[in-house]
Amino acid sequence: MTIRFASLGSGSKGNGTLLESAGTCVLVDCGFSIRETEKRLARLGCRAEDISAILVTHEHSDHGRGVVPLAKKYSIPVVMTAGTARALNPAGLQEIRLINAQAAFAVGGMTVTPVAVPHDAREPVQFVFTRHQRRVGILTDLGCITPHVLSSYDGCDGLLLEANHDAALLAGGAYPASLKRRVGGDWGHLNNGQAAGLLARIERRRLQVLVMGHISQQNNHVDLVRDAVAPYQDDLQNVHYACQEEGFHWQVVD
Repeated sequence: MTIRFASLGSGSKGNGTLLESAGTCVLVDCGFSIRETEKRLARLGCRAEDISAILVTHEHSDHGRGVVPLAKKYSIPVVMTAGTARALNPAGLQEIRLINAQAAFAVGGMTVTPVAVPHDAREPVQFVFTRHQRRVGILTDLGCITPHVLSSYDGCDGLLLEANHDAALLAGGAYPASLKRRVGGDWGHLNNGQAAGLLARIERRRLQVLVMGHISQQNNHVDLVRDAVAPYQDDLQNVHYACQEEGFHWQVVD
C-alpha cells in the first residue's frame, strides 16, 4: 500500500505537509491563512473537506497560525500534545485529541509515531507515518540529532528533512546575536552539516524519496544544501528541495 506526501510550503513564512494513504488524508501543521491554505491545497488537487485530521508538531506561528481557523471552518479534528494545546489555545474547536509523545496512535489506516525533538516550544514532536511496512518521516524544527531521533527515523522509505541554515551564513548574517544563538543552538534548527550527519547514519538505500526542507531564505541556499547531500547522492533514489512558495508536489513511496 502506497503513502504519498506533499507540501503546501516549507520555511519560516509558513509550513504544511499533506500525507495520504488509502483514502485517509492528514495535514501536518498549518502556518497559512484559510484563503492561502485553500489555494495551496487546490494546487495539489485537494480540498480542506478531504482532510481527516490536522496534526500539529508545535505552536510556533509558521506551523500553527492557521490550525484553529481551518479546523473551525471545516470541523476538522486536531491532534497534538498537551503542551502544544496549552500554547496554541484552541478554544472553540469541535474535536481535539491530545496525544502522548511516547505512544503511537492510528489515523485511518496509518500508524503515527510521535517523536519528541529538542526545539524551543512547549512540547514539540515530529511524526513518522507507517502503513503496511512503508514509513514516511517528517523531521523539521529541531536543534540537534538525539539518539532517539536517529533511531526513530532510521529505515524510512520517505523523509522530509530540515536543512535550515548554513552555519557560516547564519554567523555572518544580519540576524541579531540572540536570534543567531536561538536558530543555531541545540533547541533551534538543523544546519546543513547536521542534516548531512543524519543521512550519514541512517539506512539510505531504503529511502525512495528524500525531500530537504525548511530551507532559510536568509541564511541558506539550495546549492549549499545540494553540496551537503552530495556525498550520499549515489545511495539516494530521488532527492527534492522544498521551497517556501511551492513546497513540493506529491511524492509516492510504495
